[in-house]
Amino acid sequence: MKNIFLALLFVSPFLNAQKINVKDTTSVELETLFVTANRTASLRRETPVAISKLTAKTIDETKAVSLFEIVNKTPGVVMVNLGNEQHMMAIRQPMTTNAYYLYLEDGLPIRPLGIFNHNALLEINTFNLQSIEVVKGPVSSIYGPEAVGGTLNLISQKPSFYPEFKFGIQANQWGYHRIQAAVGATVGKIGFHITGISSIQENSWMTYSDYSKDNLNIRVDYNINDNTRLISSTMIGKYFSDMSGGVNEDDFRHRNYKSNSDFTYRKSEALRTRLTLEHDWNAHASSYFTMYHRDNKLGQNPSYGIRWSATKNPTSATGEVNSNNFKSYGAVGQHTQKFDFWNTTMVSGASYDFSPVNYWSYLLRLKANLNPGNPGQQTVNNYEIIAEHPEVKLANYTANIYNTAVFEQISFTPFKNTIGTIGARYDAMKIDYENSLDHSSGSKTYDKFTFKAGINYNPIKTAGFYINYSQGFSPPNITSIFRAKSGTGGNTGVAAEFYYNLKPATFENYEVGGWVNLIKNKLNFDYAFYYMDGKNELLNVRLLDNSTDYRSAGETDHKGIELGFNYKPENQWNIRMGGTVAKHRYIDFLLSDNTADILQNLKGYEMPQAPRWSGNTEISYYPNWFPNFRAAIEWQAVGSYYQDQINTAKYEGYNIFNARVGYTYKNIEFYGNVMNVTDKLYAHNSGRGNSTNSQTNYIAAAPRTFLMGLQYNFCLKK
Repeated sequence: MKNIFLALLFVSPFLNAQKINVKDTTSVELETLFVTANRTASLRRETPVAISKLTAKTIDETKAVSLFEIVNKTPGVVMVNLGNEQHMMAIRQPMTTNAYYLYLEDGLPIRPLGIFNHNALLEINTFNLQSIEVVKGPVSSIYGPEAVGGTLNLISQKPSFYPEFKFGIQANQWGYHRIQAAVGATVGKIGFHITGISSIQENSWMTYSDYSKDNLNIRVDYNINDNTRLISSTMIGKYFSDMSGGVNEDDFRHRNYKSNSDFTYRKSEALRTRLTLEHDWNAHASSYFTMYHRDNKLGQNPSYGIRWSATKNPTSATGEVNSNNFKSYGAVGQHTQKFDFWNTTMVSGASYDFSPVNYWSYLLRLKANLNPGNPGQQTVNNYEIIAEHPEVKLANYTANIYNTAVFEQISFTPFKNTIGTIGARYDAMKIDYENSLDHSSGSKTYDKFTFKAGINYNPIKTAGFYINYSQGFSPPNITSIFRAKSGTGGNTGVAAEFYYNLKPATFENYEVGGWVNLIKNKLNFDYAFYYMDGKNELLNVRLLDNSTDYRSAGETDHKGIELGFNYKPENQWNIRMGGTVAKHRYIDFLLSDNTADILQNLKGYEMPQAPRWSGNTEISYYPNWFPNFRAAIEWQAVGSYYQDQINTAKYEGYNIFNARVGYTYKNIEFYGNVMNVTDKLYAHNSGRGNSTNSQTNYIAAAPRTFLMGLQYNFCLKK
């Protein structure tokens, strides 16, 4: 990676400086073009879904260390920071690691269907982002399964027309520092953009939480002629992180940020490359065809894999080491055709993906060194590895995944100021597998037809509303299917049993929303009311030893209101507010089939880790008396939520404040962020099992953090 930066630095002397104005664009604009919702460029008034766009200006001014700092500015979204760019998500769902979100990079899924990873976005290079589009609610009929709670499309930087070069460094007082660089230009018919980052975390506020990350993004555009373009892009990423895990109640309250393991880790190597041919047949027709390849290697000794019980054998525990590797070979084709009749646009397409995968996991024997306490209420001071048992497999399978899909969407204007949208998609996922633990082999198929329909009505230029019905679909992840059930396999003496009968989750979403644009575009307001019914949701039951059992829930429902507000009274000020009020509950969920258990069905109970409300507000100031200076204060709020499924323990939620300042002098930008200004004690996430002896695990948030940065921006204009 150092050679990459030396090469980029070599280019800089040939590029002249050009002053950049930090106030060039607005951070929220309802009439901005969106691509994600309809697969084609469309205005907000033409889009019958809840969609938000985080612009280049917002991304640039945030100066984020991790992606969650940017994404959480979206109304209705809580991207949960699990440390060192690891994450989980909450969009029209509780905070979850389940496969109910679709992560796209320039419109292409980062992971194939069946191999969802809630940490997939840690592979993203934030310095390479041009914008982020967030669609809330199911868009399975457009992009396919897993597009249920929400879809994030991370749109990369394109080649600049004029030669440009950027180089920056940033660091905080907790041992984090990052170097980043980008270079781009267009020469004749060829344009290129290259971006690299290298991040290191050492000796942080949390013990055993070091990490390193290197990313390189390369894009080359070849304009064959005025109507035809060939675009290639490649991402190479390498990541390694200690996995400190959470802390217990006593350590959390006393700010004893001490990991109880010094051996857990997560590592990742990723390669994604694609080649796209675009062609405009005429003013009414265009097509593209993309071929792509993915190569991912993920290895872990996960902190979440540690299993310990305070009541059975409190000085003994188990852990695991696992490896999940896959490759993908695929293609996507799409054609867009416009007709004069009813101003109709038709988008048709098909995709194919072949992804061979292999996965194994083996047992670790651990010793649990306890803190003083009453029997049954003790906590672990630290774990240590007693023995590794590669021969004792917890999972061991290979599989070939074949994903095939066809989709169609039509938008039309039957009446003045009225736009109708209809979309449909058919997905088929076939898995050919060999499970070494039970010496079985076979095939499983999950297929589904999904549908959407929506209407936009814009009676005046400054206001409009929409109604929308959409379906979502998510088959079980294959790591869920082929992992031995708790209490079976391994060293239990019981033959391994598996989750072969897990059902795909299905969702129906009903939505009404709208937008208002007032005071000559100075005030923008948008809203959405939604109700989503889920059947066979794949949910985790936390057991006494901290392991999980997978259950396909009978039925759940999710309902809420999402609000976004942006006010720009003058060019010096910008006020942005956004948030959601929501409720997520079980309609029918069989928790236990043991007649001796008092509570067997969670009907009517709220789902855990599901805040009733959350929001993000930011006030930005760009003083006329001090040109090229900016300052902002941000308020992030997350309401209380139940930590367990039986609704006996709650986390109070949190309110924190972040501050950001920046100043640009000619081609040099100086900036500083203060995260958690008041040094508040809070947790990004907390959860516990359903037993009375269960103990809460807190993913502690960082104390007050000061980030400083310096960046050079060069642009050669002829």
